[in-house]
Amino acid sequence: MSARPPLRVLIADDHTPTRQDVRAALEDDGGFEVCAMVADAPAAVRAAILERPDLCLLDIKMPGSGLAAVWEIRARLPQAKIVMLTVSETDDDLFGALQAGAVGYLVKSMSFARLPSALRGAYAGEAAMPRKLVARLLDRFRGREPQWRHPVAGPGRERRLTSREWEVLELLAEGLSTSEIASKLVISASSVRVHIASTVRKLGVSDRAAAVELLKRKSLS
Repeated sequence: MSARPPLRVLIADDHTPTRQDVRAALEDDGGFEVCAMVADAPAAVRAAILERPDLCLLDIKMPGSGLAAVWEIRARLPQAKIVMLTVSETDDDLFGALQAGAVGYLVKSMSFARLPSALRGAYAGEAAMPRKLVARLLDRFRGREPQWRHPVAGPGRERRLTSREWEVLELLAEGLSTSEIASKLVISASSVRVHIASTVRKLGVSDRAAAVELLKRKSLS
């Protein structure tokens, strides 16, 4: 019976010693192959598309935004498992990462000797997260309705906007152009236009300006 091939891992973190320490922990385990190490979100997206790793280990605060990298990698490589490795334990970062598509959220204060086990678990579908953060997730959702956004469309419009469509719409409302949104979200301009077209269609409005106006009216109501 042949041995299971090592899991291929992309490491993205702007702190060089952290990248090296993570690589050492994974390679010492023997069950992982580090296929790329990069220092920012755009490079993480490019490396993920090129290398097609099994796992992506991303710093949430790296240049270009770890959350933006999660969105784009999930869109391009839905089979890849994404785990955040960060110093941040704020609710905004935790819930933002999970909403973007991360399957795990680890903090850099952990012993890196435990990292191989956590990543194997994440790849197998287990929760890769400290117990205290799991408890906060349960506290947030226990006994009340999930805090999903409500659609801004009128009665009878049942197709909800995706999280990425909401993000693009809100950036449009801030006055950003297609190219500026593409740069901010680390996606192509054509992808931005696709999201805008889908949003306009779902909201039943004539164009992007009407979609933004509808959003603003609903926000004030």
